[in-house]
Amino acid sequence: MKDIKKVQKRSHIIASASPAVVAMLEREGKLVTNNRIFFLLAIVGVLIFSYIQGELNFPLLFQSGGNMVEYTRSYFPPDFSDWKYYLSETIITISMGIWGTLMAAIAAVPLSILASNNMCVPWIVQSTRRLLDAMRAINEIVFALIFVVAVGLGPFAGVLALFVHTAGTLGKLFSEAVEAIDPGPVEGIRATGASHIQEIIFGVLPQVLPLWTSFTLYRFESNVRSASVLGIVGAGGIGVSLYQSFGSFEYQKVCAILIILIIATGTIDLLSAKVRAWLI
Repeated sequence: MKDIKKVQKRSHIIASASPAVVAMLEREGKLVTNNRIFFLLAIVGVLIFSYIQGELNFPLLFQSGGNMVEYTRSYFPPDFSDWKYYLSETIITISMGIWGTLMAAIAAVPLSILASNNMCVPWIVQSTRRLLDAMRAINEIVFALIFVVAVGLGPFAGVLALFVHTAGTLGKLFSEAVEAIDPGPVEGIRATGASHIQEIIFGVLPQVLPLWTSFTLYRFESNVRSASVLGIVGAGGIGVSLYQSFGSFEYQKVCAILIILIIATGTIDLLSAKVRAWLI
């Protein structure tokens, strides 16, 4: 109903406007249409180009030789003979995710304030954003390789790798939440003569904490998944067993490890939902 009224109102304006105004509106309409067509063609072009560059060939998955089918069959039945060891390694992996996420969330709070246009001057914002870009651009495995050299083999290197990469991601997400706040409460606190820190504590944080909590819990789930493969480069956790099982072609053990990881991730998802409901 509202759309019909808008169309009727626009038609009334066009009917009562001068020829020059009508011509201007028509030109604007054609410009918008042309921009949309150009944008659509650009998207199609990018998809085609990336399809070629990615060398996508889906029929290979179902080729007549049945390689994928036979390979999948080799995973069953899963071998849980070492389930106690896999469980202990999974707990280490979850611990890596907990501490990597916690440290990242703490670091992301000041970084997000510095990266928000409505909180800091442009040169600080741009410098902080470029730092966050660098932290996000490098994969956790690359960071793990760096920290394995720095602190040696083991879970600590994995925790540091998750911390740096996740801090870049959460810093970006947190800053977007800060930029979307209602400025009214901040201006009200500023009118009382409060300091900039007090504006942030009492005007910004109450508005962004629910979103920050959701982002942090989601990244925790993601970090547990990421931590499960950091063992490939010696950063501890279940990834070590996973890599060794793949290397020795013990696919039934691989299947058992994957099932344990799926159960662990599902449990974390349920617990995260309860924590989110409790905190928000």
